[in-house]
Amino acid sequence: MLVIVVSVVVGWEMYLRNQGITVSYDDGPSLWSDKRAQVYAPPEQTVVFVGSSRIKYDLDIDTWEQGTGCRAVMLAVEGSSPRPALEDLANDPQFKGRLVVDVTEGLFFSNAPPNNAQPLENIQYFKDRTPAQQASFELNQVLESQLVFLDKDNFSLNARLDALELPSRPGVFMMPIFPLEFGRVTFGRQNKMTDHFVADTALQNRVKGIWAFFRSLSKEPPASGAVLDEILKSVKTATDKIKARGGEVLFVRTPSSGPFWQGEQMGFPREKYWDRLLAETQCPGIHFADYPAIAHFACPEFSHLTPADAVVFTRHFADILKKDKGWVFPR
Repeated sequence: MLVIVVSVVVGWEMYLRNQGITVSYDDGPSLWSDKRAQVYAPPEQTVVFVGSSRIKYDLDIDTWEQGTGCRAVMLAVEGSSPRPALEDLANDPQFKGRLVVDVTEGLFFSNAPPNNAQPLENIQYFKDRTPAQQASFELNQVLESQLVFLDKDNFSLNARLDALELPSRPGVFMMPIFPLEFGRVTFGRQNKMTDHFVADTALQNRVKGIWAFFRSLSKEPPASGAVLDEILKSVKTATDKIKARGGEVLFVRTPSSGPFWQGEQMGFPREKYWDRLLAETQCPGIHFADYPAIAHFACPEFSHLTPADAVVFTRHFADILKKDKGWVFPR
C-alpha cells in the first residue's frame, strides 16, 4: 500500500510539473491571518495593502521590497470590498502604521453581502485561531512550497469536479471557473498570471466572459444618495481612527482598460466617487489616470496587469509615493 500511495503521489506531481504548472499557495484564512499578524511592525519598515484583486496582481512585492526596503503586507481579497479590513485595522489600537487602500469602485462602494463574506471570515479566523492552527499552517506551508498538487483551489477532488463545469440547472447554480493560468498565488499573497495566460488570447477571452457574466448578475445601480453617504461616513470614521493614532492612509485607483475602464467611468464618475472619497476622508490618493507613467497599461482581460507590467507599475508607484506624496522609505 505504501508503494502504491508513493507511486501515485509522485506520478501526479511529475505530471503536473511536466504541464508547466508551478507552486501556488492556498489563499485562505490561514495565509491571510499570517500576513495580518505582520501589521504591527514599525511604520518605516512595513506598508499594509488592503483592497480587491487588482492590487494583488498589480503590486509586485519583490520589486516593492527591493526598491523601498519596506515590507509589503498584502491583505487584499479577490472579489471583495476592502472596507471590512479597513475597519478591522481602524478598530485595532495596536495598528499605527501606513495603509494603502486599493479602490475598485464596484466593490468598494457596495454593501452587497457577498462582497464582504470572505474578508469577514478571514478577520474572524485571525481573531479565533489557535496555536494548533498556527502550527498546522507552518507545517502546511513547508509542504505547499514543494508540492504542486497541494493547490487546493485547482487540484482537490472538489476542484476537479468543479472543473467539469456542468451547466447550471433549476435549483443548482454553477459558478464559472477561472483558468488556473490566470492567477498563481505566492506565499506573500501576490497573484500572478502565467506566461501561458499572457500569450493565450483564448484564455484571456474566457476571463473576459466571466467578467461579463458577473456584470449580468448585478442588477442594483451604483450606490448613491443616503447609501453612498453612509458608506463614505463609515470610511471616514475608520481613516480618522488610524490617523488619530499616528498612522497614514492613502487610497489608490489601480489600472483597468478597454471596455472595463469605460464602463467604470460611466458607472462611477470620478467627481461623485473618487474625488468625494478623498475630500471627505482628507486622505491623499493616487489615481492611475493622473500619472502618465502608470496610465498606459493595457490589461489582458481588462482588469489586471501582467507580471511584467506589475513590475513597471510598482516602480513608478513607489516613486510617486516618494516624490509626490512625501513618503519616506529605508531605501
